[in-house]
Amino acid sequence: MSGIRHVAVAPTETRPLLPGDEATPHRHDDHQLIYASSGMLEVVVEEGTWFTPAVRAVWVPAGTVHRWQAHGATTVRMVGIPSVLMAPAGSVPALVAVDALLRELIIACAEQGEAETPQARRLLRVLVDRVRPSDDPPTVVPSVTDPRLRAARQLLDSDLSRSPGLRELGRAVGASERTLSRLFREEVGMGYTAWRTQLRLHRAVLLLASGCSVTQAAADCGFSSPSAFVSAFRAAFGRTPGSLYR
Repeated sequence: MSGIRHVAVAPTETRPLLPGDEATPHRHDDHQLIYASSGMLEVVVEEGTWFTPAVRAVWVPAGTVHRWQAHGATTVRMVGIPSVLMAPAGSVPALVAVDALLRELIIACAEQGEAETPQARRLLRVLVDRVRPSDDPPTVVPSVTDPRLRAARQLLDSDLSRSPGLRELGRAVGASERTLSRLFREEVGMGYTAWRTQLRLHRAVLLLASGCSVTQAAADCGFSSPSAFVSAFRAAFGRTPGSLYR
């Protein structure tokens, strides 16, 4: 990321966003919890792109360079947490599962702004007690640096409705099936099939946030059927796409 801004205090606020609204690369001296209570937000860090419907938030530790972009009409709730006070979810970016109680705590903290009163600080501490990294499968598209993996991603991104196998993909990017398999394990930390599913879910969530139907999102993203897409979505987010994007 280039042109990185330093914003010492992580904002605590509620911000309505239009499709395409974004924050350019920046970092804070505070931790921050970023949550889209409606719509969908992409949060990009060095490790990859996190994508979050309203059952997930992103934990951004102090000093982490990040940027984000809204897809669809989105309401983002941001809560800054002083780094000297607490680090509830660790020192690396992480997904946080948002249950009904945590959702209301995030909204309340974001609405009140910076915790400048004893009451506001108590509320922030209650929120922090509820922030834990999610045990569910991560919804992140890992960054890739190897030229062959970059070419593979570009090829798949151009038409996710296609389902090339690893051997076919290797031929297209100039690598053997065995080499490509090794690169995925070493650089991405997952196998090709799991990585491709992450790409598909990421694109599908963007489409749903922009108003696309479940059926069309499933077809455009290469799922064999709408039911297969719903199953993959539920496995990732614990909810059906229809329940989140009606």
